[in-house]
Amino acid sequence: MKRNPQLKIKVVDGSSLAAAIVLNSIPKETTQVLLRGRVSKDVYVLVQALCQKGIKVLTVQEDEYKKLLKFDNKLQSNLFLSERYDTKVWLVGDGLTDKEQIKAPKGTIFIPFSIFPPKKVRKDCYYHTTPAMVAPASVENLHSCEDWLPRRAMSASRVAGIIHASEGFDVNECGGTIFSVDKVWEASLENGFRPLPIST
Repeated sequence: MKRNPQLKIKVVDGSSLAAAIVLNSIPKETTQVLLRGRVSKDVYVLVQALCQKGIKVLTVQEDEYKKLLKFDNKLQSNLFLSERYDTKVWLVGDGLTDKEQIKAPKGTIFIPFSIFPPKKVRKDCYYHTTPAMVAPASVENLHSCEDWLPRRAMSASRVAGIIHASEGFDVNECGGTIFSVDKVWEASLENGFRPLPIST
């Protein structure tokens, strides 16, 4: 893109929409979440948004905690290093182990922020899908984008590409760049995409 600025394409990885989907999948009454998984730019955006909303973010890995604080030391007021796994809402990504899932209390909701879903270890917990949305009814001949998603569901990266193109967002969203989480969420809803419910 830097070498060929005359190209009229935009690269969109869907990070902002993935973060928006995860944020809007968290039950409204939630006051704290446990974060577990490899830290990425999506995670930074998630943690920042959660802390701004006053939701406590707990992490059990010291290296994850330090990386997040290094990204933004203002997070310190709502970001905590914990030794406990008793939180009922977990935001999970690559690196979540079976052993950790076993420590979760009964009825925990696992909400993935990564591309691939976690292995379902617990039958007494709820597993949300990876960041995805249900396509509008006007989209025909759609089964699913990934084999772990339900019918008519599209992953955040694919939906984001459609939204950026249809709304004319003239930005690249790749590398360290994040687009507006709220703006892309609202645009996706206005274009008829709907969030997936948590399966019970």
